[in-house]
Amino acid sequence: MGNWFKTTLLLAALTALIVWIGNIFGGRQGMIFAFIIAMGMNFFSYWFSDKIVLRMYRAREVTPGQNPELYETVSYISQNAGLPVPRIFIIPEKAPNAFATGRNPEHAVIAVTEGLLSLMNKEEVMGVLSHEMAHIKNRDILIGSIAATMAGAIMILASMARWSAIFGGGSDDDEGGLGAIGLIIMSILAPIAAMLIQMAISRSREYLADSTGSVFIGKPGALADALEKLGAYSKRLPMPAQPNTAHMFIVNPLSRGSLANLFSTHPPLEERIARLRGQRSFSDRGNDNIRNGKKEAEEAWRRLSG
Repeated sequence: MGNWFKTTLLLAALTALIVWIGNIFGGRQGMIFAFIIAMGMNFFSYWFSDKIVLRMYRAREVTPGQNPELYETVSYISQNAGLPVPRIFIIPEKAPNAFATGRNPEHAVIAVTEGLLSLMNKEEVMGVLSHEMAHIKNRDILIGSIAATMAGAIMILASMARWSAIFGGGSDDDEGGLGAIGLIIMSILAPIAAMLIQMAISRSREYLADSTGSVFIGKPGALADALEKLGAYSKRLPMPAQPNTAHMFIVNPLSRGSLANLFSTHPPLEERIARLRGQRSFSDRGNDNIRNGKKEAEEAWRRLSG
């Protein structure tokens, strides 16, 4: 329920932003036109945002026959999570990374890069897939896909405003147009708004996906090991990702020098790994207590029997 409210709030904020942009471009008539466009974009992003993102990264769907080991792993995690098996796509990139998308668990997709499959061992791949399955289980995927589509649209509008200001566009009539000055202001604020949209995806959702995913496979250490590798490889093999989709990936695909990292929705990798290591330690202590309890019970039974 919380994510549905968050999605509705995000769509309302985006609609208001686009209507404001319409006012700058064309006053009252521009606002009406922008409102109609915003409604169309909301509908379009709900139904097609996942397809846009997959096409953006040239992801191709794989069948069980093409990669039986990958499908077997995803099916295993899906069964543990109580979810339908999502469609699986592979992104032709050497940098290891992954994301999940779709409007609900019944129409979910998990996409992994070729680099992830070649550089990770089986347990590490399982850890990454469990994290993405957790995003599906927690219903994070719809808002992530919508944010990616809308952030991209706002970046395009910012570019249009900048060029319009350069060539003397804008409306200075009494209906509310702000002319060239307004266009310049909007061209500066719109990219910031796009970054803030990414921050609408709470950083806590990544921590929750880490924790939930590790429960699905019972191995917090598998995801911790994978995150360590992902952090190391992301420095050596940067991925040519779009800033408006960076929040969707398991680790930020952008280089550390990018301005977009200041608005990153990803918590520090070191903190995520530490939490998973702690979760594993707690799990191990619990297992030790269970084993010790069994031993004590067996010894007590032998004493009674003797």
